[in-house]
Amino acid sequence: MNQHDQETTHFGFEQVPVGEKAGKVAEVFHSVAAKYDLMNDLMSLGIHRLWKRYTIELSGVRKGQRVLDIAGGTGDLTAKFAEIVGREGQVVLADINASMLEVGRRRLIDRGIIGNVEYAQANAEALPFPDNYFDAITIAFGLRNVTDKDRALASMYRVLKPGGRLLVLEFSKPVAPGLGPIYDQYSFKLLPLMGKLVADDPDSYRYLAESIRMHPDQQTLKGMMEAVGFERCDYHNLTGGIVALHRGFKF
Repeated sequence: MNQHDQETTHFGFEQVPVGEKAGKVAEVFHSVAAKYDLMNDLMSLGIHRLWKRYTIELSGVRKGQRVLDIAGGTGDLTAKFAEIVGREGQVVLADINASMLEVGRRRLIDRGIIGNVEYAQANAEALPFPDNYFDAITIAFGLRNVTDKDRALASMYRVLKPGGRLLVLEFSKPVAPGLGPIYDQYSFKLLPLMGKLVADDPDSYRYLAESIRMHPDQQTLKGMMEAVGFERCDYHNLTGGIVALHRGFKF
């Protein structure tokens, strides 16, 4: 691999300098923050709520525990975890993007969810928390936007308690027969069109579609989790593999 290859990474289908990717991703999410929930409902026909409910079930989170919701954005998972852990527990909503974090904070406060939730503007590659700190960590639809995914997974492993588990919910590679071509048409034609009509922002939604295609497939991501130390790793294909929920444990 030559030096140029080492210094670039993908931003959607485009190659950009490694140091520029985080800023470009930030621009996308500053742009989409206000309409993020509406677009999620439209893009997934509301099914993202079922995917997240399944993530919560497999997280095994209980009363009194400490949970980290990375790339927590508008706070869907955080809200449910705050209810489960109760006053004795703690949930940290972390997002690298200030706009998304503020939308999430406002939404949770409006819903009366205060007291056991904290907010952190944090980069998943260098989480600002002590070792062995959280009982569970979730990252939903955020890992594909991280520049160095291996480094981020290692950072998550470090801050997870022994006995804790990581849940990664992310778009993945369709496995149902015939689904791939249909999904391609949806992603590259319909998604930017919806972005234009609803959010007046086709470019951001084109990036989101491209970033999904550049994300590692199910087996590759499982191997990446194992490589940084996670054990008993598995994954569950949801909606024909359009989304996969990966799980790994720290012992």
